[in-house]
Amino acid sequence: MGLGKIEIILLIVLVIILLFVGAKKLPELARGIGQSAKELKNGFKGDEPEVATTKKTTKKTTKKS
Repeated sequence: MGLGKIEIILLIVLVIILLFVGAKKLPELARGIGQSAKELKNGFKGDEPEVATTKKTTKKTTKKS
């Protein structure tokens, strides 16, 4: 049993993506794609995204001599 045309094309595309992105950035890329897919799925359901709205703000104080 050999590989079909679709499997060969998919394999070639994955190798090209790996060459362009690099092995170190691949997990980050996959994580981003997963988050995008989750947001898209929630968008179709009509759910609000789970985004933290609070941000910590800190003021830097400098001493003047």
